[in-house]
This record gives sequence, C-alpha cells and structure tokens, in this order.
Amino acid sequence: MADPAPTGQPGASFLPHRHDHASCVADALAVAAQVCGERQGRLTPIRRRVLELVWGSHRPIGAYDILAALQQDGRSAAPPTVYRALDFLMAHGLVHKIESLNAFVGCADPRRAHSGQFFICETCRSAAEVTDPDVARALAGCAQRLGFAVKSQTVEFRGLCPACRD
Repeated sequence: MADPAPTGQPGASFLPHRHDHASCVADALAVAAQVCGERQGRLTPIRRRVLELVWGSHRPIGAYDILAALQQDGRSAAPPTVYRALDFLMAHGLVHKIESLNAFVGCADPRRAHSGQFFICETCRSAAEVTDPDVARALAGCAQRLGFAVKSQTVEFRGLCPACRD
C-alpha cells in the first residue's frame, strides 16, 4: 500500500507533501477487494464507497459526515446503511474506529490482525496509525498481571503533527 502510515513509522500520514493520496486511496480499495475475496466478504458498492470516503483523507471521519457525502453523491442512504457498512469494514479489518472522536480511519495493514496505536493531531485532525509490537506486548502484559481479559484495544496519542508544530 502506498505509505498511508506504515507499520513502525509514526507520523507518515502527517507528511502530505510527500504523499500520493490518489494512489493511496486506489491501493486501499484494491487491498480491500483482495481481503474481502480471501475472507469471503462481499465488498458491495456502498461498502466500497464508504471505504473510499474514509480513505478520502488521513483525518478521522464520522458516520454522519459519511452519510452527508453519500447523499451528495445522490444516494438515498440512511444512518443504518452507513453503520452497517462501517461494521462490515471494521469486522474485516479495513477501518479502525477512533473511539475518542467517534470517527473512522482506514487501516494501514488490513491483511493481518493487529492492535494499532493512533497519533491524532489536535489542530488539523490528521491521524497516523502505527503498529508497535512492543507497545502491544507491554499492554498485554499489564492486562495479564491484572487478570483482565481484553476484548478490544484502541491506544490514542493526542498532540501536534510536524506541520502544526512548525
């Protein structure tokens, strides 16, 4: 995939001047078709369009913003349609939910199960996904010591991206 936020490279999506976004979206859609084919999931036109809208920028997007964009496309979509599409995309690892924003971002590596960490700029709202196995192991170790059974995990860091810091 074309540099959305490569594993282990925090902030890659914070560098739009070095990023071919059209290629990024096209690559994400191609990977999604492949992943769905391998997992016997049906990437319907509405699911594909929702994924395309999520990948429309590297900023988390809310379900109602997706709904508005679909309606602008001339589709007669309703909130349940968007939520069902997002549920499908999350179930197949194609998008992640940024819990604190109640918004969604495309997954940088949907081919494998992982628990990502997200860096979110408080100024421009860009987000970068990083998968650091050391962070995941440390959190799993903490949970184990506490006797806690983790069902899902979202780690979010908030601050300023390089462009907004400058």
